[in-house]
Amino acid sequence: MERRKILIATKTYPSISMKYEEVVCTAGVLLDDNDKPLQWIRIYPIRFRSLEIDKHYPRWSIISAEIEKNPKDNREESFRINDESITILGKIDTSNNWEERKSLVLLDNLEFQSIEDIKKQGKSLGIIKPKSIKKYYYKDDTREWSKKQQAVQNQLNLFKKPVDLEKIPYKFYYNFVSYDDSNHNLSIIDWEIQQLYRNSRNASTKSIQQEREQEALEKVRQKLEDEFMNKKDLYFIVGNQQRYPDSFMIIGIFYPPKLKFEQMNLF
Repeated sequence: MERRKILIATKTYPSISMKYEEVVCTAGVLLDDNDKPLQWIRIYPIRFRSLEIDKHYPRWSIISAEIEKNPKDNREESFRINDESITILGKIDTSNNWEERKSLVLLDNLEFQSIEDIKKQGKSLGIIKPKSIKKYYYKDDTREWSKKQQAVQNQLNLFKKPVDLEKIPYKFYYNFVSYDDSNHNLSIIDWEIQQLYRNSRNASTKSIQQEREQEALEKVRQKLEDEFMNKKDLYFIVGNQQRYPDSFMIIGIFYPPKLKFEQMNLF
């Protein structure tokens, strides 16, 4: 393995893996020694919640870690990581309308016109700007992990203090049109959005579970629809699945503020 620097752009909500136990998929940008962006990178699997606290890297942090190309994954962005080697070097802030963050991800070799553009270039990960967003919506999902996934979690709890991973009973989506005029309905698996649902539900003072969930769903709608669609300059970090290469998901939302017309025309 080789020690490299990575800008952490997004993390997906943890899932139960038959092979790797509880895992998180992280997407970021591989940096050179001078912190210049080279390419998108997917580091997987990471048992994030089992890491030492000082290795819990936040979004938009720069980490140093030992990585190597994943020989069992033919996607060029996929790397394995020695998660015990992680060192957090710093974090990129949001000053000047996210100027530094933009300079690290909105580049010709990292940004694509559409999902089809990503596929044509033989990539599996990238950032795109939607031409228009038609709507946000959600769907009901299963409330429990599968029997096999629950068995994995039960096995884990035999050897360590139980920290059961909650299954989110809803899936969140954007229906949007990309710049090649293709229509997409992509699920949003950004950890930030899943955690917003959990935090809002847990903070609710409603006495009935269904009412707490509805209150949390409204908080998510306000974030993804009222705030993001109206006040933010939205981009989607999208990635596919190894088993289903044509199936893409929104694994992260990049949401710098919209620049006001007056700001854009000062000069």
